[in-house]
Amino acid sequence: MIPLSDDNPTLRSPVITYLFLGAIGATWVLVQGAGFNPMVLAASVCNLGLVPGELTGLAPEGFPVQIGEGLACVVDREPINTLTPLTSMFLHGSWSHILGNCLFFWVFGNNVEDSMGRLRFILFYIVCGLAAAAAQVLVDPSSPIPMVGASGAISGVMGAYLLLYPRVRVNMLFIFIIFFRVIPLPAWLVLLYWFGLQVITGLPQLNSLSAEGGSGVAVWAHVGGFVAGLVLIKFFENPRLTRQRSGWRHRLHPDHP
Repeated sequence: MIPLSDDNPTLRSPVITYLFLGAIGATWVLVQGAGFNPMVLAASVCNLGLVPGELTGLAPEGFPVQIGEGLACVVDREPINTLTPLTSMFLHGSWSHILGNCLFFWVFGNNVEDSMGRLRFILFYIVCGLAAAAAQVLVDPSSPIPMVGASGAISGVMGAYLLLYPRVRVNMLFIFIIFFRVIPLPAWLVLLYWFGLQVITGLPQLNSLSAEGGSGVAVWAHVGGFVAGLVLIKFFENPRLTRQRSGWRHRLHPDHP
């Protein structure tokens, strides 16, 4: 299932959502070479990606992790490692990775921003991203494998959306071999299904954590970010904006809950 859009217009232009998408895109092109140069891409992931074992000091210095043909990340003790929980949020590993994250962020982020206001949304997004990074580090503190991607922070946005707009319809694209169909589903069903899938995918990793183990996807960062969004939304939402949105939606769709 791929989200395409939702039946949830915004009161204001989602400026911060645009800026975050622009920052992610600019990082992909200017820092990571848009993935076209394997050496540049590998260097960005190794140097600016989050390595749990580097932050905790539990991964042996000099330990190599292969990330491509003839390419490896080596565990180090560079000072920049302390900044990687933040820098890793703007990095990605492939075109499919960045496009998928940006699509999810576009569908769910604009409405969450609209319910918080711009400054609160900036802080909320960053805090959720840091919480996601912390969750992955706690699950596997000695891992030498780099973690990159905005999905932890975006997971927090999705958790917030679940509590704010559980009954809004989300248009989901279903693909079965050569058949395509768009089906509107309630947000609670889409988001709980996605969250459950992350948990189910992550459970086996708890029993097989090692330098060689894992699926390569930081699903516990997704779980941590989503839970952070659920917990933090009531602290970050702007009640005045939420009331305005509720009244406006009711006028636009009087038959909808």
